[in-house]
Amino acid sequence: MVATIRAITDHMAAQVGKTALDERVLRAMAKVPRHEFVPVEVQPYAYLNRPIPIGFDKTISQPLMVAVMTDLLELKPDDVLLEIGTGLGYQAAVLAELADRVYSVEIIDELAQRAIQRLKRQGYSNVEVRVGNGYAGWPKHAPFDKVIVTAAPDLIPPPLINQLRAGGRMVIPVGLPGAQQLVVAEKDLSGRVTTKEIMPVLFSVLEESDQPAFRAS
Repeated sequence: MVATIRAITDHMAAQVGKTALDERVLRAMAKVPRHEFVPVEVQPYAYLNRPIPIGFDKTISQPLMVAVMTDLLELKPDDVLLEIGTGLGYQAAVLAELADRVYSVEIIDELAQRAIQRLKRQGYSNVEVRVGNGYAGWPKHAPFDKVIVTAAPDLIPPPLINQLRAGGRMVIPVGLPGAQQLVVAEKDLSGRVTTKEIMPVLFSVLEESDQPAFRAS
């Protein structure tokens, strides 16, 4: 799986903006048992470079996308981060290998409970999962050094921008279905936010509230 990621990213250097992914990210992905974070009936396909269905019309992202998004976060060992869209916990496990603390929000109760069980079984004590609408983030533990979102709003949710620490970075798919872009949003020390589009992507839609949103530009 990691060899496949290396080979594909060689051809994506211009899009991602670097010639290779961080070795720490690739080591983390090699360490996390991906098959433990998918339903048993699809475990034989767990290490293919493709999305895997996990129920409730949701999927676990293909390994390449997990690697690219994790790499774009530029994680540090002491980072505290917010993940929106836990799924069955695979991305959270990868993040937990690289950061100090992961707070993850999942809107589907049953997925969240299964993720909690899987993460506990694999010994990830630095991940906390709660059920909720990720659009609102997790104010109790804000501000976060990094934010990663694995479902796409059409505009960046203001609560997530507000909960990002000055100097922090967010990786999020943004846009209407069929026209989504993976975006890196950075907040400078004065609180100003800049965004950069990385590549076209296809994610499930993030359920939104009726609050006004921050537009990626």
